[in-house]
Amino acid sequence: MTSKSPDGHSSEAVELIVGEEHIDSRLDAFLATQFPSYSRVKLRQAINAGGVQVGGKRTKASYRLKVGQSISIVLPELPKDGPAPEDIPLDVLYEDDHLIAVNKSPDMVVHPAKGHWSGTLTSALAFRFGQLSSVGGPSRPGIVHRLDRETSGVMVVAKTDQAHLRLAAQFEARTTEKEYAAIVIGSLDRDRDIIEQPIGAHPYHRERKAIRADHSTSRDAKTFYEVVERFRGFALLKVVPKTGRTHQIRVHLAHVGAAVLCDRLYGGRSQITLGEISGDDEDNILLNRQALHARRLALTHPITGEAIEFVAPLRSDMESVVDALRTHRSA
Repeated sequence: MTSKSPDGHSSEAVELIVGEEHIDSRLDAFLATQFPSYSRVKLRQAINAGGVQVGGKRTKASYRLKVGQSISIVLPELPKDGPAPEDIPLDVLYEDDHLIAVNKSPDMVVHPAKGHWSGTLTSALAFRFGQLSSVGGPSRPGIVHRLDRETSGVMVVAKTDQAHLRLAAQFEARTTEKEYAAIVIGSLDRDRDIIEQPIGAHPYHRERKAIRADHSTSRDAKTFYEVVERFRGFALLKVVPKTGRTHQIRVHLAHVGAAVLCDRLYGGRSQITLGEISGDDEDNILLNRQALHARRLALTHPITGEAIEFVAPLRSDMESVVDALRTHRSA
């Protein structure tokens, strides 16, 4: 439904359902968890102005929630200084009125950050599409989840706030299915296995994560892998993360002695040449980013409820490595 926001702008009301994990939460605290780009003060203002209804009725910010209650909120306006639109090519896999699926290139940062204020996925999306969700705030329009800069592959982007919230809920509940392709360097003694090791902050390297048990930053993490093709000293893997920790696949594979190829942080190298694979003097660089690709993403369409999946073909740089391994490193 469409209604007036607290500042008089016409906007779409977003519908939420209270889950068991939010029993007895204050209304303003609950909304703050759902809309992290908004301060609790801003959300209280929306509640007090009548922009929020619980079960079709206005209430107070201190109201305690019950399971299954329906909450309707008209989000207040956020500042408009989002990413500047840039005419950057995008590989669009799918688009409808509610969401977009793209095959992110490996050299693209998802959203503006220190040292990367331009050339981002959000700038490309802002140029290409007229409408994106506002839930992530002005710097991350439409962004429901992210991939590391050097990781290529499938990302889903929300056009509307309703789609964004329902997609985010799926990622949080781990009902989405994510499959990656990875080229690793090293030897795996099993054709398939589940790596189940907790991941937390690295003890002295700020950029890295580490396997850490019984630490305040540690969280359970589980990764399934299967060897698709073996080569001498290398392997092509199918990887399915069962949890979604930062750097999870990279940390887990390095832990079992098969680091992702060209992973600067966890593998100790940032590029590989044809000569290093073939054993001759060829010095042309085949790959200069981590060999990790989000190949497949399956989820429930946030509006229609239908099962939907997106598949992104392996990028040409990783394909060139696989071709070279087949030619020179066949097991």
